[in-house]
Amino acid sequence: MLISNPFAELSAFIPPILMQTYVVIMIILVAGGTLYDTIHKRSATYFFNNWRNANKVGTQQVGGGDMVSLAIQAAGEGLISGEFCNARRRVAHLLTMYGFLAYVITTAIMVFWYPTPVTPTPAILPQLWYLGALMVCIGGYWFWFFIRVDVAAEGNSPFRIVRADLFILSLLASVTLGLVWAYLQTMGSSWSGVFLGLYLIATTVLFGSVPWSKFSHMFFKPAAAFQKQVAEANGSRRNLPRPADKPANFGSARRQPRHY
Repeated sequence: MLISNPFAELSAFIPPILMQTYVVIMIILVAGGTLYDTIHKRSATYFFNNWRNANKVGTQQVGGGDMVSLAIQAAGEGLISGEFCNARRRVAHLLTMYGFLAYVITTAIMVFWYPTPVTPTPAILPQLWYLGALMVCIGGYWFWFFIRVDVAAEGNSPFRIVRADLFILSLLASVTLGLVWAYLQTMGSSWSGVFLGLYLIATTVLFGSVPWSKFSHMFFKPAAAFQKQVAEANGSRRNLPRPADKPANFGSARRQPRHY
C-alpha cells in the first residue's frame, strides 16, 4: 500500500486527462479565490498603506542590505512558525503545514508524471504522499481537539463551528477521506468508489472555498511577517509602544494558559 500510487491504479477507471484537468481546476480555484479575497478585502491596499505610513513615521533608515536580511529573517521565522509562542501549537502547525505541502506536491507529481502503471512510480512518491497525509491528520486533529481556543471558556458550546473553521475542517476531511479511499482501493473494496466521491467533494470544498476560508492566509503571512520586521527595524513599530516585560505569572495560579 505505502509504495503504490493510488492515482495510477485509479486510471483503470478514470482517464488520466480527467484527473489532470481536475487538478488544474483546483489550482485555478486557489489562484482566483486568493485574488478575489485580496480585492474584496483590499488586503494589498491595506498592506501598501501600512508600508507607506511606517516609512513616514520611522525614526531609522533601513537600507537595501538590511531589507534582504530582514526578508531572510522573516522567511526563517515562517519556516519554523516562529509567530507561535506556544510550543504545542507550533509543532501542530508545522506538522500540518509541511504535511500539506508534501501531500499536495506529491499528488501533482503522481497525477501528471506517473498517471498510469505503464510508467512505474518511484516508491518515494507514494510514501511521501501517505506521510504528508498522516502529518496533516496528526497536526490537524491535535489542533482541533486539544489546542484550539477553548470555546467553552468563552461561553460557547465546544461543538460550535464558525466560518473560520472551514479551512481546517475541509482540509482534515479531504486528507482523511483520501487515505481511506486509497486504502480501500488497494484492498479492492467495492466501497472505494463511494469514498472517492466523498474525497472529491471534500477536496473541491477545500480549494473552492478560498474566499471564505483561511486558506489564503498562507500567502499573506509572509508579507505581513516581513512588514513587521521592517516596522521594528525602522522604529515605527506599527504605532505601538515599546513592549513591556510580561508578568512573571501570566494566567492563573490554578491553570496556566494553553492556547496563546
